[in-house]
Amino acid sequence: MGGERRFSVLACILMTLATSAIFLSSAYLSVQAQGKKSTKLPFELDRGLRLHRDPLTGEIRAFTAADRTVEVAVPGSTDAHAMLVRTQMVPVTCIVSTADGGALPGLRREEFHVYTDGVEQPISYFDTSAQPASVALVIDASPSVLRDSQEMKQAADGFVDALAPLDESAVVDFSEHTYLQAPFSDVREMTRRAVTRIDVRALLGDTGGSNIYEAVYLAARLFRGRTGRKAILLLTDGQDSGLGLTLDAASGAPGPGRPADRLTFDDVVRLLAAQDIQIFAVSTENRPRVMTPEWLAVHENETLVTPDVRALGIPAYTLYLAELVRRVGGQLYFLHEADTMADTFRKIAARIRAEYTIGFYPSEGPGEDRALPGWHSLRVEIADQPGARIMHRSAYYVPAGQ
Repeated sequence: MGGERRFSVLACILMTLATSAIFLSSAYLSVQAQGKKSTKLPFELDRGLRLHRDPLTGEIRAFTAADRTVEVAVPGSTDAHAMLVRTQMVPVTCIVSTADGGALPGLRREEFHVYTDGVEQPISYFDTSAQPASVALVIDASPSVLRDSQEMKQAADGFVDALAPLDESAVVDFSEHTYLQAPFSDVREMTRRAVTRIDVRALLGDTGGSNIYEAVYLAARLFRGRTGRKAILLLTDGQDSGLGLTLDAASGAPGPGRPADRLTFDDVVRLLAAQDIQIFAVSTENRPRVMTPEWLAVHENETLVTPDVRALGIPAYTLYLAELVRRVGGQLYFLHEADTMADTFRKIAARIRAEYTIGFYPSEGPGEDRALPGWHSLRVEIADQPGARIMHRSAYYVPAGQ
């Protein structure tokens, strides 16, 4: 009897240990699954998007679920990290090319002159692409680009290969909603896998339209706290359905008769300009006949959205892509002009590598040590370089309270 009792007790102990092991194993797997779920990509950047426009400054602030999930600081927030990167220095990224379009390296600080609101500013910072760049690939995955989607993805791989070794890239795609496929990283395989995940057919049920400029706005928020050269590579047909843009310039700005807390084209430009994020836009549409590089150069210091443009036959959606590039710096390309999109992307990567960045502390004039909040014009000139062309944003924005 004693032996049977001891065997029974031992069997109970073994059964209890086995049950506990199964329970602990299940719990561990459950935690692991939850952990994977919490960091799963893609992540919807516009999930829970709330916008609020300050009635005093006119500036809009965005709040999303992403702010607590990925490293995104809300513009205008009291986040300590965001405050650390606020500075009065204005960086201006410049693309300098020769008359035949080639990069012009080797320029010195003394050859640059920068003017804001007509007043020359002393250059306090000068960089010749020594710092790594941060580039966000923002790729249209709406049904309207289905025919070009595979070529776009293949070319994106070529762009990633052409980046400098320490450059960091992020991947975002969008249709009605905007998805973060990969955060900023210099691990090229991570970026390639993210590009591979983009599937237009998977978003065919995302039927609320193509929110191009909202996607650019949300992607720009990913740059908060980042320094050095910053750029967004935007691949799209330009046909935005979110902002209601027309050839009336007033459609791009807040105004009477429109919801105060609705995102506008001007809000997107303001955020890009405040952070010196350039836009390299690749349109899958054909270039309008009148929109030659020479025509764009002639109009680089004035808005393209005017009543006179109606007679030129330029679609509003293409005009706003060009206006975005004009106002924040960068370049507009057209897919069908290039032999391959991969060639275009390699050229964009080469331009980013050859950029100059200058910085200055703005002043309104003698005795003024800072610029007032709002928009200020920019002009950069190069001395003793006949035929050289310099591209940069046409203005910078000083947020209220900075």
